[in-house]
Amino acid sequence: MKPEKTSRSKWGRLRLGNILWLVLVLPLMPGCRKRTDAVSENIPEILTTRTGAEMVLIPGGWFAMGSASGSPDEAPVHKVEISPFWMDRYEVTQEQYAKFPLPDPSHFKHPKHPAEQINWKDAIEYCNERSLEEDLHPCYDLDTGKCDFEANGYRLPTEAEWEYACRAGTTTNYSFGDEEHRLGEFAWFLGNSMSKTHPVGQKQPNPWGLFDMHGNVREWCNDYYSKTAYDAASARDPKGPAAGRERVVRGGGWDASPDSCRSSYRSGDPSVNDTCLASDSIGFRCVRRYLPDDNGR
Repeated sequence: MKPEKTSRSKWGRLRLGNILWLVLVLPLMPGCRKRTDAVSENIPEILTTRTGAEMVLIPGGWFAMGSASGSPDEAPVHKVEISPFWMDRYEVTQEQYAKFPLPDPSHFKHPKHPAEQINWKDAIEYCNERSLEEDLHPCYDLDTGKCDFEANGYRLPTEAEWEYACRAGTTTNYSFGDEEHRLGEFAWFLGNSMSKTHPVGQKQPNPWGLFDMHGNVREWCNDYYSKTAYDAASARDPKGPAAGRERVVRGGGWDASPDSCRSSYRSGDPSVNDTCLASDSIGFRCVRRYLPDDNGR
């Protein structure tokens, strides 16, 4: 008996079946799981540190820092080049802060809420403690507040790094565009926070997978604050003025107006080493150098 001929239509059905199998089954197999983040597939690499924090690899590049239509201290708009670095995907939570022997003065107590009412010196002390826990070289001299940018440990972002990461390649008022009415999709601010902080990561992230950049708590930066800082800013990895009375805070907080949640909005705060002056709308997130040889770990 001659073998039965397989019709072209049958081969078509077989090919279609194989394609469907690949589409439906492969993503469920170990090692083939598709990314399910609620953000673009273009987000940079993400890693989990030894102390349990998720960090995003921020790619290096150029951007236009500042705004020609914002507050006077946001001008002039100037071109800045940023080297790649790792940045916490979320604001440091009270749960993370409690891992180290540091007093937590947070007003809105909850392990998943951002640590707040933290003065600048306590924030850099946390950075050093986290570095030591992971056998990294601390960045800060706690007596002087001076940062060693060549160290491989944790530190606060520079003001330029913060804005670059917040913008995530955008040039609009917010990382999601200019539509102020959409702010509630991405941030806890004066219009929706009910006068308190909220667990981190509940709103939509920016295009690079960073959460709460436009709201929840404002965030400490490493730089001294100056209204005229941009007049003499370096074009590559600027680190701000050499001295000052206040340190920079960036991003919107639970009590912030939509205008002060913009990517380019900047301000200073004097609670550098005094918890009594610290605000319950200020927290922070950490960054570290990108070291290709150790993949940031």
